[in-house]
Amino acid sequence: MNKNFRQGQILKLIRSKKIQTQEELAKALRAIGIPATQVTLSRDIRELSLVKTAEGYAPAGEATAAEPDIESAVREFVQDIRVAQNLLVLKTPPGHANSVGVVLDKIDWPEIAGTIAGDDTLLVVAPDAKTAEALRAKFLKFLQK
Repeated sequence: MNKNFRQGQILKLIRSKKIQTQEELAKALRAIGIPATQVTLSRDIRELSLVKTAEGYAPAGEATAAEPDIESAVREFVQDIRVAQNLLVLKTPPGHANSVGVVLDKIDWPEIAGTIAGDDTLLVVAPDAKTAEALRAKFLKFLQK
């Protein structure tokens, strides 16, 4: 398994659930088909600058940061939401698409495959059209509060 891919999966895992030990991390990686020895995990943890917190492993820069608040970001910056098959196009004021994209990437919702941000437009990729519609409804609920 490629080191960069393995490390990316480690980051994804620690952001999506509490992982307290290297043993738990190894088990979670095995569950997604990625074998890793204790030595490899120790090296990966050091290279990724992961720290142990009360909530489990976290990237050093994110260990003290508050959880991203997608509801606030959507309410503050999203001006329009359009669905195009399995894609959502979110319009924001100039300079704010990236901010919303970063928050979406950090919350790591399983219904979002990825995001691409421009200056005032954010493309949110969903696995299928049905999921894209459900995401749109979720975002619209944030805007109605």
